[in-house]
Amino acid sequence: MESSPTMGIIETHRNLLSQLLLEDTAAELTVYEGQFHHVVIGSDRVVCFARTEAAAKRLPERAAVLRTLAGIDLGFRTPQPLAEGGAQGTDEPPYLVLSRIPGAPLQDDALDDPETAETVARQYVTLLCGLAAAGREEKVRAALPVAPVDEWQEFASGVRAELFPLMAASGRERAERELAALDALPHLASAVVHGDLGGENVLWETVDGVPRLSGVVDWDEVGIGDPAEDLAAIGASYGDELLSRVLALGGWASDGTAERISAIRGTFALQQALYARRDGDEEELADGLSGYR
Repeated sequence: MESSPTMGIIETHRNLLSQLLLEDTAAELTVYEGQFHHVVIGSDRVVCFARTEAAAKRLPERAAVLRTLAGIDLGFRTPQPLAEGGAQGTDEPPYLVLSRIPGAPLQDDALDDPETAETVARQYVTLLCGLAAAGREEKVRAALPVAPVDEWQEFASGVRAELFPLMAASGRERAERELAALDALPHLASAVVHGDLGGENVLWETVDGVPRLSGVVDWDEVGIGDPAEDLAAIGASYGDELLSRVLALGGWASDGTAERISAIRGTFALQQALYARRDGDEEELADGLSGYR
């Protein structure tokens, strides 16, 4: 999530927020902007406002998924739904109130210290192993969407049909190279996959001067799939050095995982653009396509 340049969302929903976040004044709130939601952070609660009509329709599903995750021992905290609003026929905007997970994303220089980087890598391995174990539970697989066999082929078709008309010729050539790498991906649906495990969605607390993983937020794209997707997000956020350490510690350095990571990581901008196009989010669409125009 990126910090919002203005506090307009607080002004727009001031009265509603004063009811939902009773312990906080407007000046104490923080606003972030995710791909699908405007997120208002209070002292112990978070309010998510849907950015588009499509995102609003998904809010009940999102709440159900978070309830499922709350019932799994993942080894870290996930947000719990506390209230929903904005039902059809009311004047309220669609929203979801969640418990706030304490902590913050790692600072940019946190991994400069080798011992700290090792500690962080080990905790990421524990996180990913927890997601893999959850993906083997029948109740979890029944509650979460499972990646279809033709997932990447469908994605490539969508990019060509919906995004290619918006690209320059050079952008289409670049996209074709990135999509071609997906052809070799096997179909794997073995683990719970967060879907956007970038550094901004993983929160840490400092205990005795050492980062301790506190929780993971923003589960909009969660499903049963290939853990290489989450590893690709870790690499995109923190770089290849930390990613290599995570792969080594997890025993994933020589099983083809690195090749899958590379192919998936190359499509991140296209994924952002395609989902934004389908949601009618012009700002996110333009950002995702910025390297293709």
